[in-house]
Amino acid sequence: MKEWKASEKEAQKMTRDGAISVNLVTGEASHISDRPPEQDYSPSDDSAALAKNVVHRLDDRRIHKSEKKKRRNRRRTYREGRAAEDRPSSRLQFSEEERADPSLKKYMDRSDKAVDKLDAARTAIPKKRVLGTERVFDEEIGTGRTKLVFRETDKPASFRTTQNPLNRPLREIGHAAHAKVREVEQENVGVESGHLAERGAEKAVGYGNRKFQNWRADRKLKPWRDASLAEQAAIRANADYLYQKALHDDPQLAASNPISRLWQKKRLQKQYAAAYRAAHSAAGTTAQTAQATAKGTKKGAEAAKKAGEFVARHKKFFLLVGGIGFMLILLMGLLQSCSSMFGGGVSNILASSYLSEDTDLLGAEAAYCALEDELREYLDTYEQTHDYDEYHYDLDDIEHDPYVLLSILSALHEGEFTLDEVQGDLQMLFEKQYILTETVEVEQRYYIETDTWTDEDGNTHTDSYRVYYDYYICTVRLENFNLSHVPVYIMDQETLSMYAVYMSALGNRPDLFPSSDYVDRYITNPPAEYEVPAEYLSDERFAALIAEAEKYLGYPYVWGGSSPATSFDCSGFVSYVLTNSGLCNTGRLGAQGLYNICTSVSSPQPGDLVFFVGTYDTPGVSHVGFYVGDGMLLHCGDPIQYTSLNTSYWQSHLYAYGRPPYD
Repeated sequence: MKEWKASEKEAQKMTRDGAISVNLVTGEASHISDRPPEQDYSPSDDSAALAKNVVHRLDDRRIHKSEKKKRRNRRRTYREGRAAEDRPSSRLQFSEEERADPSLKKYMDRSDKAVDKLDAARTAIPKKRVLGTERVFDEEIGTGRTKLVFRETDKPASFRTTQNPLNRPLREIGHAAHAKVREVEQENVGVESGHLAERGAEKAVGYGNRKFQNWRADRKLKPWRDASLAEQAAIRANADYLYQKALHDDPQLAASNPISRLWQKKRLQKQYAAAYRAAHSAAGTTAQTAQATAKGTKKGAEAAKKAGEFVARHKKFFLLVGGIGFMLILLMGLLQSCSSMFGGGVSNILASSYLSEDTDLLGAEAAYCALEDELREYLDTYEQTHDYDEYHYDLDDIEHDPYVLLSILSALHEGEFTLDEVQGDLQMLFEKQYILTETVEVEQRYYIETDTWTDEDGNTHTDSYRVYYDYYICTVRLENFNLSHVPVYIMDQETLSMYAVYMSALGNRPDLFPSSDYVDRYITNPPAEYEVPAEYLSDERFAALIAEAEKYLGYPYVWGGSSPATSFDCSGFVSYVLTNSGLCNTGRLGAQGLYNICTSVSSPQPGDLVFFVGTYDTPGVSHVGFYVGDGMLLHCGDPIQYTSLNTSYWQSHLYAYGRPPYD
């Protein structure tokens, strides 16, 4: 008997590996797509589902722990602010002579205003009544007795969210459900996509809930936070006044280097705050000691009680005297140890040193290098990860100097930071240094298609026609703005001054990165000294110019700097020297602006300006310095130094000589 066999029947369907054809009789599948199938590196279905389940659980646990840590840190911060109410008022007492001094009035007003805000913030903290005891003297019976009293005190700064007891079981049920879905999602692309969308929605809801809880906590704990911030502002205002008072009383201090004064001021702010809190602790200890001593003889007890009451009534006075005394002692020590930051080549070791731990310094540099490596990897594999027809690249080098990075971070954090504190700063600096632009242009192009066909009579014909298509051209441009150019755009004058101090001494840590160019220029091979010939200095105008300019020899190059406090760039240095020597009031001009006000000369004389082009990527004049005769240049290089013009580099960029409009 003839055996009947079902006819071959095939169906096509789409999988993650592309289109396949399936024989419905035999079950055999063949790959028909042009895209090669993806290689499956996963283990068995069961183990893969289990691994994914574990990964998702770990991800959820990580998010949970992270949020819990943030809440704990926030509560600790606010609890620290709660202590602001318990501390005595930091209002300073001014004499009539001090109030009559107009140079101090501004700082006294700031101090009073800051303390007023502190008192208002302390008053806004919620209060509660606490039952306590008080020892009083009963005149009728002639002995002491204890009575119950209610005292008003601060409510503790705390915020607790009510936890639903069903949260944990619901999470477990959710994990189990997701695990079941993962077991089958490998077989169906639609199920997998839907599952991913569901997981995304769940995470979005969780993120929104966390944000809402954080907002509630911030709103609930605002009075304690405001009190803490107000206290910090009051301490700074008081420290500013006391420092200005010291400058007013000590002309020698007022005449010191501006960088030294700035750093003394910053240190004194911290020292005053420490003395203020230490004095408060000492006052509490004194009260306890007096109370314990009262257990002696009646006379001694009465004396101790009176002394304690006197201290309590004049607590502010004793705190003020103790704090000022402690601060003045530290100030005298600083004055003895501090010298000029730049002029004599002797650095203030404390002020110019990186105070962070080596692990944090090296960790910050490593983290920034990791960002650069990620960018480099992205550009190196750009054509593998993108699908364009043609690529054009205009890429600057990916590089930075570690001392510039650490000096910026140290200045932003007043000398000391941890790696966790600067993560956001590292990302901000990276985005400002590197500017990546990807531009895609679409051109309509065509190719010639030729068809050959035969008509009914057997004649052969050939037809040609154009086939149009889109041609994609991608241009990738990476601009390295130079990390040393960033500080002037993100720092105020005081912070920029700190940055200049750190760069002047490389944080007193040339051992951290010995291969840095700054180590070679500043430490290993510093600029050679040069003495201007005496015959040139017979010109009083030129002598005055050199006398002013040489004050700043050794100052580091700071992009945008225009004063000794912030150090200089090339045009800032020339503009400042011309103006402050009294020879030519230029104001702050750039290199091109200085060239525009000068008269061109072909035979330069000492005191003329030298202009250069092409020293960096900018149109027009890019660099300027003073010509001092005999082919020598005094300019703000890195650092400010004398340099010979008779080198291939300077000769290749030399543009012109110009004479300023001297008065």
